[in-house]
Amino acid sequence: MRARHLLALTVATAALGGCAGIRSDQGYVYNQELTEAIAPGIDNRDSVRATLGTPSFVGQFEDDTWYYVSRRTDRFAFRQPRMTDQRIIAVTFDEYGNVADVAETGPELAVNIDPSGDETPTLGREKSFFEEIFGNIGQVNQAGGLVGGQQQ
Repeated sequence: MRARHLLALTVATAALGGCAGIRSDQGYVYNQELTEAIAPGIDNRDSVRATLGTPSFVGQFEDDTWYYVSRRTDRFAFRQPRMTDQRIIAVTFDEYGNVADVAETGPELAVNIDPSGDETPTLGREKSFFEEIFGNIGQVNQAGGLVGGQQQ
């Protein structure tokens, strides 16, 4: 009887072990000490790149702001990943390439976007299954075919 309980406990432990959460870090590896080491008026583009590395992305219209994005997600079993932490560091440079400002935001600005499952309407007519398969049979103006009795 004791062996049966031990076997049941072992199976239950193995089953629960397979449902352990998975933690995933994406993007820039956030380090608070390195971020605090960037000083406006003292550092420049080269020193920021040496300290923080290559930015995740640069400003869309002007390259005077560098963004470092770090995100941590947890996933349990077969569920969708859930964001647990996010840090965005924005380093702004002046016209001489010196650091003008360092701003940091957290997960409060993250937005979950749920795409619409509706279909996008298109112009034209909707073909049936058989029209899709057999629609080109009997077409006269195919590439390499005869048009007006002459080879194309």
